[in-house]
This record gives sequence, structure tokens and C-alpha cells, in this order.
Amino acid sequence: MSIEARNLFFSYGGADVLKDLSFFAEAGELVAVLGPNGVGKSTFFGCLLGFLHPRTGEVLAEGKPIRGMSPRELASLIAYIPQYAPQTFNYTVLDLVTMGMTNQIPIFSSPKPEHRRRAMEALESLGIAHLADRGSGSISGGERQLALLARALVQDARVLIMDEPTANLDYGNSFRVMQRVQELGARGYTVIFSTHEPNQAFRYATRVLALLDGGVLADGPPDTALTEELLRRLYGVGVAVRSAEVEGESFRLSIPYEKGGKPQ
Repeated sequence: MSIEARNLFFSYGGADVLKDLSFFAEAGELVAVLGPNGVGKSTFFGCLLGFLHPRTGEVLAEGKPIRGMSPRELASLIAYIPQYAPQTFNYTVLDLVTMGMTNQIPIFSSPKPEHRRRAMEALESLGIAHLADRGSGSISGGERQLALLARALVQDARVLIMDEPTANLDYGNSFRVMQRVQELGARGYTVIFSTHEPNQAFRYATRVLALLDGGVLADGPPDTALTEELLRRLYGVGVAVRSAEVEGESFRLSIPYEKGGKPQ
């Protein structure tokens, strides 16, 4: 499914955060959104999700403007996976995932066996079915992130928007979560995720959207878009981009450095 932003302008207190920003993504793309803190990544995501309304411009899903759509209609098109979801109640993982189908369950009705079956299938597809009866507040950060991803999948939305999906995760959990995200792209989902780690974009994204000063600085495949000059402009530090080969597969890597200490 496609999602598009056309000429977005968004302001806070008279100051433009997004300035004539346009973007288009389609099924099977994994788009990594990069940029320094305060550049407008969260505002951009808020507009794509319909949480925020741009001053001018519009967002379209499958060619239809999302403004004016009901919450249920929007939830059937776009799912959001936050970097952190507060655990007010220690729901089981299965219950947490089943909540993703509230857009499909009539108001004041309870989930049916069919809904719980679908929730289990989503857990199985991400390799965490064994957590179904565990309390969602007692699992690891990586497991919780996968549970939130399963909750998004049962919405039946084909666009997934992820805000720093591996923030605060350890190295292993970060790898496991992003492996699952990559698999979803291969299954035809449109995935848009923000990250502060260029190497994550190199490793998993099919495309990079680099934001600076409220607009698009670069948009293209990671290997061509993520140049040393672009990363220096984004983050204000020297960056060397190198290639490495692991078990016959070539990878691109970014290495930050201070002036005078550039990696060879």
C-alpha cells in the first residue's frame, strides 16, 4: 500500500518545522528516516498518522486523503509502533496484541475466539508465541517491542510507522527486532522507521529519507544517499563510510571520528 505526503508545511508557534516536504512510499519499501534531534521527524510522523494536521499540504493513503477519515478507517490503513508504550496494567502479551483489533471489534463487545486466534498467529509469525500468557510488563524490552509489532500487524494495516523501534534495546534485541522488520518489508508491508543510527539504515533499509531544516536533504537507496558529506551535514561530525565483508556478504558501515583522527 502506498502513502504519500504532498507539500507539507507545519508550524509550532509561528516557526515552520516542516517546509514544503513531499514524500512517497509504496509496498515493500523499508524507509529509514534520519536527521538530528529537533529536525521534525516526530512531527512528520504525526502528520502521516493523522495525529497532526499540516498548515498546508496533505497526506494520502492509497491515493485517498487521510484528513476526514474516521479513526477506524485510518487504523485499517496505517499502524503505529511507538518506541515505548507505558505499562499501566500488566496485560498478558496475548491480550496486548488482541487490543490491536479494536478497530474491527464492535464497541462494547469482547474479542471472539477468532480474534485471539489471529493474535496468536501474529505472535507466531514473529517468533514469540511462547510469550502469549506472560505479563506484558514482565518481558524484556526487545520482546515487548515485538509484541507491539504483533499488535500493529493484527490491525490489518499495510503501512507500519515505527518511531525509533530499537531505542533503549541492547545489541542482540535490536538485531532481532530489525530482522523481523526486514521480513515484513519482504512480505509487502510499507515500513517507515526513524533511527539515529546510519548503520541501521545501511543494514536494513531499502531507502533513506534524510531530513534537515524542515525539508528533504536526500532521498534514495542507502548506498548512494548516505555519503560521508551528507552524514557530516546531518550530525556535525566527521564520518567515514567503509565496506566490510562478512561470510561472503558485503556491508556498508559509517564510522564517526574527530578532526585529525579519520579512520583509514
